[in-house]
Formats: sequence, C-alpha cells, structure tokens
Amino acid sequence: MIRFDQVSVTYGDASAPVVHGVDLTVPEGELVLLVGPSGVGKSTLLGTVSGLVPHFTGGTLHGRVTVDGRDTRDHRPRELADVVGTVGQDPLAHFVTDTVEDELAYGMESLGLPPATMRRRVEETLDLLGLADLRERPVATLSGGQMQRVAIGSVLTTHPKVLVLDEPTSALDPAAAEEVLAVLQRLVHDLGTTVLMAEHRLERVVQYADRVLLLPAPGAAPVLGDPAEVMALSPVHPPVVALGRLAGWSPLPLSVRDARRRAAGLRKRLEPLEPLEPSAARTGPAGGGPLAEVSALSVHRGRTAALRAVDLVVRPGETVALMGRNGAGKSTLLNTLMGMHEPARGTVRLGGGPGGPGGPVVPHRTRPAELLRHVGLVPQDPRDLLYADTVAAECAGADRDAGAEPGTCRALVSSLLPDVSDGTHPRDLSEGQRLALALAVVLTAAPPLLLLDEPTRGLDYAAKERLTGVLRALADDGHAIVLATHDVELAAELARRVVVLAEGEVVADGPSAEVVTSSPAFAPQTAKILAPQRWLTAGQVRAALEKTGAGT
Repeated sequence: MIRFDQVSVTYGDASAPVVHGVDLTVPEGELVLLVGPSGVGKSTLLGTVSGLVPHFTGGTLHGRVTVDGRDTRDHRPRELADVVGTVGQDPLAHFVTDTVEDELAYGMESLGLPPATMRRRVEETLDLLGLADLRERPVATLSGGQMQRVAIGSVLTTHPKVLVLDEPTSALDPAAAEEVLAVLQRLVHDLGTTVLMAEHRLERVVQYADRVLLLPAPGAAPVLGDPAEVMALSPVHPPVVALGRLAGWSPLPLSVRDARRRAAGLRKRLEPLEPLEPSAARTGPAGGGPLAEVSALSVHRGRTAALRAVDLVVRPGETVALMGRNGAGKSTLLNTLMGMHEPARGTVRLGGGPGGPGGPVVPHRTRPAELLRHVGLVPQDPRDLLYADTVAAECAGADRDAGAEPGTCRALVSSLLPDVSDGTHPRDLSEGQRLALALAVVLTAAPPLLLLDEPTRGLDYAAKERLTGVLRALADDGHAIVLATHDVELAAELARRVVVLAEGEVVADGPSAEVVTSSPAFAPQTAKILAPQRWLTAGQVRAALEKTGAGT
C-alpha cells in the first residue's frame, strides 16, 4: 500500500538530510508505529506519504514514495485526499468549518459524496469517538482533547485507505485514547485500512502495532521489525519495556497483561522493599504561606459551568498534577489562576512564597506585569508565547522581560533541547521542541507558582526526563508546580499530589500513590504490573533494588 524507495528529505541549506535512506514497504491492513527521539524526522516522513512534503513544507525529496500506486511527487495533497487521511499534531490547523458536525462532513463534501452517505457516516463517527453530545458545539470552544477527537473523526468519515497520524493520542485522556485506538484497530482488522502512526506515548500504542519503524537519530538508517525486537534496542521505550529490561525478561512484554504474567518473581523480590519517593514528591523548603488558595470557585464559560465549588491550596515546594477526562475543567482552572477568567462565585488568591513578591493578589484584578511576578503559565499551544524569528531572539527577549542575566533562557533551552541551534526558527521545531522552548521562556522569570498545561505533549522519553529534572530542581527550591496532564507516567514520576476533576468538580485529592493506584484509568504501567504493591515507576524499582543490592 505504501512504498518508500530510497527516500531522503533535506530542508533548505542543511548540511545533512533529516530523513535518509528509507527503503521499505507497508502492506495493506497493517498498523505501523513510527518511533524515535524528538526532532528525528518522524513528522517529515509522515508528510511524504500525504504529499505535504515537499509540496507544502518545501525541502528536497530524493527517491520516491508511492501510495496505492500514486507517486506523491506527481500528486499533490488534494489529489491524494481520497486515498490518504492525515491528522497532524495541531488540531486547530486542521479545522475548516465552525461546528463539530460541519467539520466531520467537510471532507466528504470535498469528495462529492452523496448527502445520504455523508449523514450516515457522520452519525457513525459521532458514536465511534464519543462526540454525539458535542455535535453542535463550535470547534473553538472545545478542549484540546476534544479537538483532537474531532480532527481524527473528520478524517475517518472519508473512509481513506491509508491513515497518517502524528501524535493522535497526545491530547487525549487515557479513556479517550483507548477509544480512539480501539477504532483504529477495528479499521485495520475489519476494513483493511493501513495506518502509519507516530506517537511518543508508547505505553498506549506499542502493543497494538503490527510492526515498529524506528528512526534512531537524524539521518540514520531506519529499523523496521517486530515490536518486541525493535523495543529491545530502541533508545525510546515505554515503562513496561524498561521494567522488562530491568527484570531481564526475554522476549520483552509490550502490554501490562503480558508483564503481569511474568512479574511474580519480581514482586517477590520487591516485597520487603519500600518505594523511594522522588525528590519533587516531597514538600520543598518550609516558610511562607500558600502560593495559591482557591476557595469554593465556580467559573462559567458562556452557559456552561466549567468549574463548580473547587477548593485547592498549593504550598511552596509542592508539585500537583491535575487529571481528569477531556473537558473536565483542568485548563479552565489554570487559566483562572492566570487571571483569564473571572470567578462566578468563590475566590482565588496568589501569595508570594519564599523569595517571592508579597501577596496575596487576586489574579483577574491584577495587572499582567505584576501578576507575572507571582505566576507563569505554559499553555497547551506554545506558539501563544513565541513571536521571534530565531531561538536566540526568543531567549534574549525572555531574559529582558524577566530582568534575568543574559544567557539565562538559553541555558534552560540547552538543558531541555541540547541539539537546537540559536538560528533555528521556532516554526521549524517539532511540536515537542516548541513546547520545551516555551517552557524555557516562562522559567526564565522563575515564577514562584508555575502552571503547565500538557507539558509533555510531543516530548520523547529522554526530553521528558530532562524536563522532570528541571521541575524537580524548582520544587526543591520552593517553587510550586501545578500541571494539567493526561500523562499518567509523568504524574507518577513527578507529582506529590494528584487532583482529579470531573465535570468541573474535584472528585479526588490526595497523595499520588493513593490516588493513581486506586484508579484503573490513571494508574501508570508499573503500578498496574506490580499491584497490589505501590510502585509507580520503573525508576523507583531500579533505585530500590540498587540500594539494597538486590538488582539483577
């Protein structure tokens, strides 16, 4: 169905191709998972299948890509639309119409399908992706995860032979991600659809792949093979594989079910040991009052009650994970702390904390320049914070705005993105790299309270580990961190507390180990594998075994 014939792609005056020597075939009815570190060229390779590379993005394509017999060099994206359906990392860039139902129908209208067919497929897709209650909603009012589902649905309605998906579950809560993956499985197994998918959250998808295509480094030759064999040598791998490597299991399990069947011996070795708490999970330096106090907070978005009677206190040194399904109110709570929404009822106050400005202040009544001394937000879409033409210019502006020493922001960028040069334009970065740059811009001011909305979207495991190190250091210095995330592995690794929201209300608030292990939806892979023991991460297991000399 898809044939890559010695494919290489080079952009502009780059000295080396970002993708090099791809020579392989993806047969009909296979789900092939594309993996590799951030910035390795996964999105570029996906773009060659849809024709976006080079017709839209530019660059030079060497070799040939054919899809269902059509050469993408000779067929532009619109001429492939009846064969290839594409969902990129940014759902907003995908939308053409105003409402959910119109967006689902738009692709079929473009292909000239009969109205009766269009109506039937819209209804089927609304049900498949759990969008029926949103059919009349303006797409601009949806949460990030809801937008992601609509973007996927708008492609599914055209019944393409090939689906090209770039980070399709990155903005979805665990339950919604499972629903989308179940739909993809049905398309592959029952309809023979060919799926080529790039995804960093391998813990969600690797067990569903027929084969894995690994891009180990920029320009390096790809590796295609059985998922377990490729995961054994891949620099990026999910926690279940990390645990399997630690325990010496062969072949490596790819699912929680397979790992649990082999974990009896490991559980026995761990039985007398206690999980070691990561540093960020402990309360940081004492002193000062709360950095945020939310009391009986209710917020309305139009006629919708987005938050209802929310209480939350965040103290210096705490790292709090906000979790819940898409549309539960996580982003609304963060934006209210930034003064973007006025409470309908209740109060929000921000304090200074150790080393910070005095307080308290009321966010929506405080001037932005003053508010930024108390709190900083990294939004879901990092482009909201990036305006300069180069990474160096972004960093220089961040240093000036924060009154920081020149080079402060660039040092943070280097710690998160060691391979990004000063002259790179932010638009040329991957989604994950742009997010890391936006985070460095916000961190330059070292706000006492740091808010992060889906901070690991688009980040590979190595980049996520670097981010975790930076956030732990901030928490140890007394900064408070509140992050809204669907990444259960990040919450397990970093958070001291987990707060679960549902329909705008707090339904759980407690220590991470208690909240996540009691929830099948939000439990990390290690916790599921080693239950009823309360181990949250493979790193905890490794540290405990090494400390007691019980390692393999």
